[in-house]
Amino acid sequence: MNVDLDEQPPLVRRGESGDADRIAEIFLAARAEMTYLPDLHTDEETRDWITGVMVPSHEVWVAETGGRVAGFAALNGHWLEHLYIDPAAQGRGLGTALLERAKQRRPLDLYVFQRNAGARRFYERHGFTAVEWGDGSGNEEGLPDARYRW
Repeated sequence: MNVDLDEQPPLVRRGESGDADRIAEIFLAARAEMTYLPDLHTDEETRDWITGVMVPSHEVWVAETGGRVAGFAALNGHWLEHLYIDPAAQGRGLGTALLERAKQRRPLDLYVFQRNAGARRFYERHGFTAVEWGDGSGNEEGLPDARYRW
């Protein structure tokens, strides 16, 4: 029997230091699709931050499909600080699987850029409510954002 691995549910597991390079690839690829974001850091600086700061200091979960990490979520306390899916793997339920895992762990807050309408719809579909609108003064990108809570 042939099984299409892409049709299998994603495997969600705790991220580990060995996943940092792939997490960085996903982060950079997903943010490159957000053409409204300013370039604040080099790819090397971003990779160093993911490897040296985010992965060791956050509760990181990864979603695998076809044996390859294709998305990740990074939690810090009750904050969902990052949820990114490889652009080539979007629309396959990986974001939902990661978000459901995060929601099992605790109540959540997150920030999303107001211009990221797709992400806002995604979070609203999953029960999040906008509780605050910001002018961008609270994030390094300087872009208006919205705080969501579940």
